[in-house]
Amino acid sequence: MFTGNIMTFNPGWDKDCKTLESFTDIRALLKEFQAQGVDIIEQSITGDSGAASFSIKDPDGNAILIDQHV
Repeated sequence: MFTGNIMTFNPGWDKDCKTLESFTDIRALLKEFQAQGVDIIEQSITGDSGAASFSIKDPDGNAILIDQHV
């Protein structure tokens, strides 16, 4: 899926993969990133809630995956 380095962030999960009571949904994060002019490399978002993901690259070209499971 990705070559090279990758960092993953999981909105909705804590460090032990337990669901958080409150978090910013990935759809809101995507809109904010786009509003700031961040280039979205890939996205897999359907519907208004639930699991979804998108990826960007940092200034060094490393992939960053935002991957919501809840």
